[in-house]
Formats: sequence, structure tokens, C-alpha cells
Amino acid sequence: MKQLWLTAKLDIVESLRARWFQIYTLVFGGIVALLFLFGLTESRVLGFIGLSRLLVTYIQLTMAILPIFVLITTVRSVAGDREAGVFEYLLSLPVSLSAWFWGKIVGRYLVIFAPVFLAMVASVVIAIAMGIEVPWNMFGYYTALLAAMAACFLGIGMLISALARSTDMAQGAAFMVWLTLLLFLDLILLGVMIQGKVAPEVAVGVALANPLQVFRTAALALFDPQLIVLGPSAFVILDAFGAAGYMVFALAYPAILGVGAAFLGYQIFRRGDLP
Repeated sequence: MKQLWLTAKLDIVESLRARWFQIYTLVFGGIVALLFLFGLTESRVLGFIGLSRLLVTYIQLTMAILPIFVLITTVRSVAGDREAGVFEYLLSLPVSLSAWFWGKIVGRYLVIFAPVFLAMVASVVIAIAMGIEVPWNMFGYYTALLAAMAACFLGIGMLISALARSTDMAQGAAFMVWLTLLLFLDLILLGVMIQGKVAPEVAVGVALANPLQVFRTAALALFDPQLIVLGPSAFVILDAFGAAGYMVFALAYPAILGVGAAFLGYQIFRRGDLP
């Protein structure tokens, strides 16, 4: 355990010095600042005003930004160390492979989740200072949702990194995974269902296998429990899960997917040719 935390600490220190982390932090901090600057807390959409409106917009923007940032930066972890010859030194030190691998995951998770969470905390602090009511239930669920999604794409990134033999291959594979998940959102799935006469249950099942779709639908479900904006697909989802059940599923599924991908990546990493 001590080796794991030392590895995590080392990864955190390296990430804090990296330029990508500065850009990553600036992006999410800048989003919140711009949303306040443009007076989004004073607008009304679907009955939501104040900080609720800002959080709804923030979570939708995060859906597009967080996965690609996490994937691209994480896949360099194992693949980059392999190219740099770090493993040759690793094998000569009293650090187990499991401590190194899971330590990298713990350290990277803290680094990628902290800016997203702190941006949300900053929005709450500003709202309180401005006398705006804070929707604590929405804040808590969106925080948990972002934590689950960060774990999901971190695990996928570590799996890709363990499989790829070079940094370029790892980054290319990460981009293709993100692009594929992005393409298989509502519009394309509805088109496939209409053209191929696929059963609605099958199309919805394929959609819910996509963590991005789960993330997006859960964000909508918090202020639209009946999922009216999804049309007929909402009946399939609500019949299978119920409104509360789906919100629990949206937290559990991405987290389990991420942990499973990370565990598979560790098995490949442990049995592979490290040098």
C-alpha cells in the first residue's frame, strides 16, 4: 500500500508540472467563469433558473470535453513509460507491478477529477456570494456523475495504454474510441433503427451500452424525470429501470465499466513484455 501511494504521489507531482494539466484546469475554470460572465444564472430554460441553469449547461459541456482529455492524457501513461525505458528501471526497484499500475490510476484519477470538481465548488461559492440559491441535490448528483465518468474513461484509457505498443498508437486508438462513442449517440441510433426496422428495445440497449449516452441521459433525467425530450425511447428506459433506478444505473454502470477495463488492462500489463 505504501508503494501504491508513493507511485500515486509521483504521478500527481508529474501531472501538476505538465502543460496539459494547466490547459485542462484552465478549460473547466474558464467555462464556469464564462457562464457567470454571460449571465447564465439569470436566464430561464425549462423552468430552471439560477445555479441550476448553469450546472445543466456545465454538465453538457463537460460531456464533450472530459472524455477526450482523460483518454488522450491517460493513454500516454503506460505506453509512454514503455517507450521511455522506465520499465527497465522499475524492475530494479522494490516496487511491485500492481503498486505501480494502480498507483498510476489513483494519482491520475485525483488529478483529472479535482479541476472538474473544484470548478463546480467555485460556482457554488460565487452563487452564495451573489445570493443565488444553491440546488444541493443537483450539485451532489452531478458531482457523483462526473466522478463515475472520470473513473470510466480513466479505466478505458489505461486499457488502451496497456494494449498499445507505442504512444502514437495509443493516442490514435483513444481518439477513435471517443469518436465512436460520440457518433453512436441519439441521432445515428435513431437513423439505424428507422432504416433497419430494429426493435426499440435493441436500439435503446445499444445506446445504453455507450457511457456517453448514459451520462447525457442521466443529466437530462435530473430535471426531466419523464425523459420527454427522448420521445418513445423514454418508455423503454423507464419501464426497465424507473426514474430513480436509472439514476442509480447511470452512476454504477460507468464506474463498473471503468474498473473492469482497468483490471483487464492490469492483467495485460502484468503478463506482457514490459521492456
